[in-house]
Amino acid sequence: MAHQWQGVISEYRERLPFAESDPIVSLGEGGTPLVHARALDERTGARVYVKVEGMNPTGSFKDRGMTTAISKVLQSDTQVVACASTGNTSASAAAYAVAAGLKSAVILPAGKIAAGKLAQAIVHGAHLVAVDGNFDDCLNITRALTERYPVALVNSVNPYRLQGQKTAAFEIVDYLGDAPDIHVLPVGNAGNISAYWMGYNEYAGRPTIASLDESAAHMPPISTKVPQMWGVQAWGAAPLVLGHPVEKPETVATAIRIGNPASWKFAEAARDDSHGWIDRVTDDQILNAQAILAAEVGVFIEPGSAASIAGLLKAAEAGKVPEGATIVCTVTGNGLKDTATALGGRELDFDPIAPTPEAAAAALGF
Repeated sequence: MAHQWQGVISEYRERLPFAESDPIVSLGEGGTPLVHARALDERTGARVYVKVEGMNPTGSFKDRGMTTAISKVLQSDTQVVACASTGNTSASAAAYAVAAGLKSAVILPAGKIAAGKLAQAIVHGAHLVAVDGNFDDCLNITRALTERYPVALVNSVNPYRLQGQKTAAFEIVDYLGDAPDIHVLPVGNAGNISAYWMGYNEYAGRPTIASLDESAAHMPPISTKVPQMWGVQAWGAAPLVLGHPVEKPETVATAIRIGNPASWKFAEAARDDSHGWIDRVTDDQILNAQAILAAEVGVFIEPGSAASIAGLLKAAEAGKVPEGATIVCTVTGNGLKDTATALGGRELDFDPIAPTPEAAAAALGF
């Protein structure tokens, strides 16, 4: 019988801080497709794969970290989890809280959340609190709440989140047979680039950042190398590029509209230790990359996800992509999270035809 994927903790328990007897909350996260994007090969001169994290249960990479964070909460007496969110974290936290029998609270910036993500948090029964401020304000509030009340913080500052998210690097190496030469990721709160770098280092038997399970670092190496880590921020929300927080971040890519990343230092370590870089791209470049991936590869992603593709294309245009390199781009969330941006005001009122094959053929130009 073929192996049925069991979720990231069950699949990689020996590399995670969980014993066999520990309670686990899983929705079957992980095991996402690694798609060879031939259209990007042609545009870059490299061999490009896309890690489609929008195929996780709630439609984003956040589920990898939420299974580990929520599972750890079950080892305590805490009955409420809380997060600040630009959307995807709220959807994931609410869903995994339901699965665990816990209550969830979401602190979100008013008017800054894509409808698809907000709908998920609502239907999963989260208690939503809208703040007249940005994500960074929301995170400060959430941190204070969890310090003063019996509430568990499940944002990426929770170290167990990164433990779950690092498993995507394991999956990539398992599929390719070794680490890629370059890995490109969107950077918002910067937890994901930090987690991937941790995962790649663990699989290569190298010292890791922010590890909670030192035994994993002493396991036999699986890969022979680690990739360069290329991070990509939105032009109006690029604190790591500018070298200082952005007080009022603005971008169409709501998932990475963050001005003061919680994992700032870890992201810089991933960049510097891997001899990589962090750059920024415009909203137009992001939307163009989103359109290319949908129309030429067949993968529909939300704008924040498209930052990685946009950054790779920008690097290729500048001659910075090594010929024939193996490159993986993480695309973090499903395009159905934010259909309004993808449609860009396109007219959806169609003129109906007569209910005949002839009329359909004429409409199609046959």
